[in-house]
Amino acid sequence: MDYKTEFIEFMVESDVLKFGEFTLKSGRKSPFFMNAGAYVTGSQLKRLGEYYAQAIHENFGDDFDVLFGPAYKGIPIGVATVIAFYNLYGKEIKYCSNRKEEKDHGDAGILLGSEIKDDDRVVIIEDVTTSGKSIEETYPIIKAQGDVEILGLMVSLNRMEKGRDSDMSAIDEIEQKYGFPARAIVNMDEVVETLHNHMVNGRVVIDDDMKEQIRLYYKEYGAVK
Repeated sequence: MDYKTEFIEFMVESDVLKFGEFTLKSGRKSPFFMNAGAYVTGSQLKRLGEYYAQAIHENFGDDFDVLFGPAYKGIPIGVATVIAFYNLYGKEIKYCSNRKEEKDHGDAGILLGSEIKDDDRVVIIEDVTTSGKSIEETYPIIKAQGDVEILGLMVSLNRMEKGRDSDMSAIDEIEQKYGFPARAIVNMDEVVETLHNHMVNGRVVIDDDMKEQIRLYYKEYGAVK
């Protein structure tokens, strides 16, 4: 079983990826919902970091210096991933996050973890990107640290649906706007293909009816490449 298939099952087992009827912030009625905040145990974070590390290594290699995880959900994901990166590939990657409010005493500044300096190569890590808003906030913070190269963005799931302002997905919008690649460990096509009529924890989460609901959702909200 490859790491992508394992990761899809892991999301379901961890109750992070759910299927049913959910109202999103956008107001859309979605047949699936992802909540990365449901990764709460040591074993879950260990495995999550390993899946991210494998995807980053596959897409961006290991020739980079800093892994940046935007506050707040990006902080534990970033820490888990740099640990996994060392364990899997023997490469020391520094973690860095931003503070929501700049600290003016002690360990002062906007950054938490490693500093970012001239010539650093940075990979950004997030849970899931739906609007690109967090990148709008963190991109200028990273670029303000010096002559920094951003290699790309890695998220866990590409929802593959159009944003509120265009027919492109949030991931494609980020690539177009900022000029660096945005990738996901898995996308929803891979999720549906893996889970359709497949047992996870003794139950099928995407049966024929759910697959049809997802198809209809994408007929209305699917992103245009």
